[in-house]
Amino acid sequence: MSKLKIGVTTTVPCEILWAAGLIPVDLNNIFINHPQKEQLVDYAEIHGFPRNSCSWIKGIYAVVKKMQFEKIIAVTYGDCSNTQALMEILTYEGVETIPFAYPHNADRKMLKLGLDELINKLGTDWETVNKTQQRLLNLRKKIHCIDKLTWEGTKITGWENHFYLVSTSDMQGDIDNFEQQADKFIAEVNKRPVKPPKIRLAYIGVPPICPQLYDYLEQIGARVVFNEVQRQFAMPYYTADLVEQYCKYTYPYGIFKRLADIKYQLKQRNIDGLIHYVQSFCFRQIEDIIVRKELNIPILTLEGDRPAPLDARTKLRLESFIETLSV
Repeated sequence: MSKLKIGVTTTVPCEILWAAGLIPVDLNNIFINHPQKEQLVDYAEIHGFPRNSCSWIKGIYAVVKKMQFEKIIAVTYGDCSNTQALMEILTYEGVETIPFAYPHNADRKMLKLGLDELINKLGTDWETVNKTQQRLLNLRKKIHCIDKLTWEGTKITGWENHFYLVSTSDMQGDIDNFEQQADKFIAEVNKRPVKPPKIRLAYIGVPPICPQLYDYLEQIGARVVFNEVQRQFAMPYYTADLVEQYCKYTYPYGIFKRLADIKYQLKQRNIDGLIHYVQSFCFRQIEDIIVRKELNIPILTLEGDRPAPLDARTKLRLESFIETLSV
């Protein structure tokens, strides 16, 4: 089987990609961990992307071009509304793009058709996909253990929680190595002393374009013990049915499906306050209206634009929010 790396614009049914002998690469993770991520945004703008467009989209474009990806899977419904245009540009520039859409309202029949199409397109079959799902489920259970140790055992930082959960979007391109890394981390964590945070926070929304947020919160006495979207990447609902697994995955299906999960987790994890992160020029910013009306908890809405260290204004807002929760 081919070992071709294939880029993905967000979490897709990676079981199908692995079953087809492909190595999924989450382009977002490559972008945000790049030592020159700000220059990647500049590169996209130099090549025509408007200033008032999402930096994640610009970063993905630059990664595809600079790392010479020949093939990507672009999620055209259920993620970013700009992905369609990104796919068209990359197609025009010679990159093979495979569209995948999560159906509206998690319609099981439509999702099954989408999975069938992707399986046929990549040249695999359901038997191989189901075996791959079981392999990944064993790994996912270990990542869920890390998540549980974050909020129940209070031994893991918000950043560490974010890192392991978000890495499940592509398993870091190596299932066995990632599992060994998770095993080693869990063993190390179990030796740590319990260090309960003064303030327990929830983080909802897409992963931050400024990951330093987590460490700064730790410095001022707070810890994120619930990373909403990152947890969804890890597929937290156990099922042997791949269609059901991606029906239960809340992120692509709108704010109301997400809110049901968020409300339950806020209560279970004994959350004191919530940070709602919104990306500049993203349609999801508007959902903050509903979030604030539906969640009976102190909320701080943070807007991020380009990848850069936390600025003084954001630090002051965080400090004020944590101080308010401490009273």
